[in-house]
Amino acid sequence: MINVEHLSKTYGTTAAIEDVTFSVEPGEILGFLGPNGAGKTTTMRILSGYLPATSGTAKVAGYEVHEDSMAVRQRIGYLPETPPLYTDMTVESFLHFVARIKGVSAGDRAQNVESALEKTSLVDRRKTLIRKLSKGYRQRVGIAQAIVHDPPVIILDEPTVGLDPRQIIEVRNLIKNLAGNHTVILSTHILPEVSMTCNRVAIINKGRVVATNTPQSLMAQLMGGSGYELEIEGDIDAVQPRLQIIQGVKAIDRLTAELPEGRHKLKVTAETGTELPGRELAAAIVEAGLGLFEMRRIQATLEDVFLQLTTEEAPLEADTESDESKEPIESGETTGEAG
Repeated sequence: MINVEHLSKTYGTTAAIEDVTFSVEPGEILGFLGPNGAGKTTTMRILSGYLPATSGTAKVAGYEVHEDSMAVRQRIGYLPETPPLYTDMTVESFLHFVARIKGVSAGDRAQNVESALEKTSLVDRRKTLIRKLSKGYRQRVGIAQAIVHDPPVIILDEPTVGLDPRQIIEVRNLIKNLAGNHTVILSTHILPEVSMTCNRVAIINKGRVVATNTPQSLMAQLMGGSGYELEIEGDIDAVQPRLQIIQGVKAIDRLTAELPEGRHKLKVTAETGTELPGRELAAAIVEAGLGLFEMRRIQATLEDVFLQLTTEEAPLEADTESDESKEPIESGETTGEAG
């Protein structure tokens, strides 16, 4: 449904985006994820026909954005970061106005407006002046104006920015309900937005797409941060050789934590794409004569992936700890700390 190939946009000598390539399948929700200033909005504006690209191609529903701009605009619904609303109009009258300027025929206009109101749960606000709505409801009106002409493609630029937690959940559920009948690109820098809403994610950093896949595949393929966190009692030097020979163990780190005397916390990290055998880890500790007080499985997160791909000095491995520091048991056997 959407194909972007080698897309670039420069302002003078500054590249806003460079060699951006990705695709979105029909009915899919793609999360366009990146830090502020990474090039998300520039890409969205090019796809919507608002900005011309310096080079490269972008096709929507088979139409090239630059060569067939009007055909593309008829097939997309675009919600910029700040919704384009006329606040002195009622919700219903505004949607009728938008439907008319988007070319919806007079015979279909009422039905399209009613459908947009229902999809965005605005039926009971149809006669309300937009300026009297909360920010969450205004965001819904913004989405309603994007879908009122029933486009096959919907482009949403930071649709939940500035909303409270309840409003975020409501808008997120609304977006998920659009999938299937519409192809959606959702740009955001909010990590939970992607994992809870999107089928796939494209991560952009400094104007370049650095990864594209499902969130689950990215976590599995790019990170080596899964493993186990152990709390043990006794001589940890005695157990280290036993743990290191277990297949799939990449590193063993000692975590600094407030524990009773004689107890220690270890993090055993797996090789990328490997699942550690928890039973063998526990058996090695018991056979070494140590006490095992806690054994907690840990997984690399989308946040780890994001930090690894968008940090200049990217770590070799993910660290799932945020409030505990680590000391290597043996030099050269440490994992890096994502940050």
